[in-house]
Amino acid sequence: MEIFYPDLTAVREVIVAGWAGRDAADVQHHIDELAALGVAPPSDVPLFYRVGHETLSTAPVIDVLGGQTSGEVEPVLLRTQSDLLVGVGSDHTDRESEAYSVALSKQVCPKVSGRAFWRFADVADRWDEMVLRSFTAERTPYQEGLAASLLNPLDLVARWEQREGRVFGPGSLMFCGTVPTLNGIVRTESLTVELSDPRTGSVLSHHYAIRELPVVA
Repeated sequence: MEIFYPDLTAVREVIVAGWAGRDAADVQHHIDELAALGVAPPSDVPLFYRVGHETLSTAPVIDVLGGQTSGEVEPVLLRTQSDLLVGVGSDHTDRESEAYSVALSKQVCPKVSGRAFWRFADVADRWDEMVLRSFTAERTPYQEGLAASLLNPLDLVARWEQREGRVFGPGSLMFCGTVPTLNGIVRTESLTVELSDPRTGSVLSHHYAIRELPVVA
């Protein structure tokens, strides 16, 4: 399958789709995970959070403030001038600020994306079969689930366009939701995220380390 390496510096809008599961029970599971951390339930599902495009990062190391952050694997949808591409990334989030403002927690940390993408049209007919996985340090399994558990990226875009009253145009990038953790949200020194196609054996993968900066009063 053809791999693309788009110029992500051309991205001018970054959107994070929250509570994007297809199954209400799975969505509730994620809400309950975050409720255990003191996060209020969402006003609607899905929700779309806009973050600064400058937060998008493909770096092998990201800097975060303190030790209350964690990542989560997500499909990443990108509209270029000529195509609609899909890759894999991590919606790295500050869990401490998430307890009082999810929107703020999304803005505080870098939004991590791999550099490699597929053409969405090349996998659209089997999208539900795609597998999302993440691994913490020493490749310990952290998340695993089918893309079928999430709203289809095209559905998310259609909903976003309807709410915004404008198109998901070139330079727009969306994080398209995550799958539940296997054993709860944990802190880790690094995270590997993967999007795999079981039919072809193709895998998009990105690994990054997390460097915790001290909180200075």
